[in-house]
Amino acid sequence: MESLNLPITGICSFGKYPICTDLSTLDADVAVLGVPCDFAVGYMSGARLGPRRIREASTQYARGDAGFYDFEKDRQCLAAPLKVVDCGDADILHADPQYTFDAVVAGVKAILRAGAVPIVLGGDHSISAPVGKALEELGEEVCVVQFDAHLDWADHVGPLKYGNGSPMRRMSEMPHIGPMAQIGLRGIGSSKKTDFETARNYGSVLISAREAHALGVEGILSKIPQAKNYYITVDIDGFDMSIAPGVASPYPGGLWYDQVCDIISGIAKMGKIVAADLVEVLPAADPSGITCRLGALTMMHTIAEIETQLGK
Repeated sequence: MESLNLPITGICSFGKYPICTDLSTLDADVAVLGVPCDFAVGYMSGARLGPRRIREASTQYARGDAGFYDFEKDRQCLAAPLKVVDCGDADILHADPQYTFDAVVAGVKAILRAGAVPIVLGGDHSISAPVGKALEELGEEVCVVQFDAHLDWADHVGPLKYGNGSPMRRMSEMPHIGPMAQIGLRGIGSSKKTDFETARNYGSVLISAREAHALGVEGILSKIPQAKNYYITVDIDGFDMSIAPGVASPYPGGLWYDQVCDIISGIAKMGKIVAADLVEVLPAADPSGITCRLGALTMMHTIAEIETQLGK
């Protein structure tokens, strides 16, 4: 009898896609990597459970090689011959950021060497710094597009330079990282005035959530720098707190799901998406599971856009 392979059955890999934890044998177009760590958080911890819960939520949308039909775009998405693989988690060590970040760099580089696009699930936002570091493997300049309530341009907190409020600053110091656009910024205590000044001096395009709503998707896309390669980093608190309550720093006035998806679709038409991550999901503050589900669907949409770029 042929297996029905319904979403409720089986192992909770991302989208119930095949598992490959030996990256030396990886054969995929898109590879999912979890980074279950939150040691760089200064207030509410718990994002280390994000990858596990996002994977669990994603299984409801598993359709295997058949994919699913998007009637608005009139195309079959996430279907064969597209190969998506779940590579498990980077080998993290609590309280040892260097060991963990080295493992993230190694994992993302191995995915890139295999010719796959890395989709990284956090974890706190500090993990975007080693993901960005690994993109040096491409040998080309990369534009970073961030969805976030916060600027994440802090230089340091005491001696800590790789906190979850610093990944954009750290990436700005990398020679292969070029232009940046930061979308959804808002809120009290997001960053110091000097951090905003440094980001502007770097040339980062700063778009508040209020401005994003006024501009519309096309207006936002017109402000995103033109580039060959894009790395999309999604902090889940960039979304409005009404649809993303399960975060460490929820704040009203944020972005909406369709809005973010349409911007990602627009970016996919501007250049190649070479990597993406989704961070800061806090399952303990997400009793209904809607934040985990939002994270899973945002990354599924991103993978579907990568699929179109690959011509699958």
